[in-house]
Amino acid sequence: MRRGRVQLKRIENKINRQVTFSKRRAGLLKKAREISVLCDADVGLIVFSNKGKLFEYSTDSWQHNH
Repeated sequence: MRRGRVQLKRIENKINRQVTFSKRRAGLLKKAREISVLCDADVGLIVFSNKGKLFEYSTDSWQHNH
């Protein structure tokens, strides 16, 4: 069974919104790591939560060389 497309609109329920943010943030960080390894790319990613908490990822070469 295949999941349907997610409708892109704000999630009104605060708990569901936080759970979705945490899961998607983790997925986004994973994808950033994957593309940096697979494609030998320098990657920098910055995500702020709705409360202003910072989440970041960058490849080592990007941090030190730029």
